[in-house]
Amino acid sequence: MATEGTKYQINFKTHKDGTLINIYADSIKELEVQITDISMIASLIKSTEAELYTGPQSAPAAPAAPTVASVAQQFNATPMAAPATTGGAQEVRDKYGNLWVYNLPEAPECARGKMVLKHGTAQATGKPYKGWFDPAAGPNWAGPKVPKEQQFHTIWA
Repeated sequence: MATEGTKYQINFKTHKDGTLINIYADSIKELEVQITDISMIASLIKSTEAELYTGPQSAPAAPAAPTVASVAQQFNATPMAAPATTGGAQEVRDKYGNLWVYNLPEAPECARGKMVLKHGTAQATGKPYKGWFDPAAGPNWAGPKVPKEQQFHTIWA
C-alpha cells in the first residue's frame, strides 16, 4: 500500500475482469525489481484470472432482427396483408382488437421513425378513436421497451 513516502506507483488493470494490480516503490531499483517479478508471474496471473472470471467470454452476437410474424405472435396480434392501394402499408390487429396501420406515407415522424395510425375503441367510454402513436407503443415494435412517459405524444386524427 502506498504511504506518504512512496515515490513510485504503477497500476495495471487486467483485461477480462478489470482486476487491479498495484506496484508501489520507494526507488527506481525497487520498482524495476517489482515489475520484473510481476512479468515473471504474468502467465500465472492470466491463468488465475481465467479460472476465476465469471463474465462473458466474448461479445455476444447481435440478435437477428425479429420478423413481423414473430413480433405479432409475441403480442398475440394477427398480421394482415395491406391493400394494394395503401402503398406498402401494413395492418396489424393486436390482442385487444385495435387496428395498427404501419408505413403510411402521410404518417408524421418522431424520434423513432414514422408514427403508427391506431384505430380502437376506448374501454372507459366505448367510443371509437383514431390517432398517430409512437412506433414503440405498437405491436410491431422490436426495440427495447420505452416507458409511456418517454414516448412521443399521441397526435389525434
